Amino acid sequence: MYNQAKYISLWHIYIMNLAKKVGENIKSARKAKGLTQKEVAKILFMTQQQYSRFENGIFELNYQQLLDICKILDITPNEIFDFGI
Repeated sequence: MYNQAKYISLWHIYIMNLAKKVGENIKSARKAKGLTQKEVAKILFMTQQQYSRFENGIFELNYQQLLDICKILDITPNEIFDFGI
């Protein structure tokens, strides 16, 4: 039971770090495009606060949101998930 809880905890940390890195990549692409969070949020029909949660790794993107953000920022999903490994 302890090992299972430890595994779940490590997996949760991994996923949180992944979401944070994805958010950093989106933020970088948004800034390179010269857009504000508010401008992107408006296109996505959400508030700036909601959108900022993606960039901060608090909320994870669903497939449609991922594709919409890629289209807005003229990037590919590969660029969002590129961690320079």
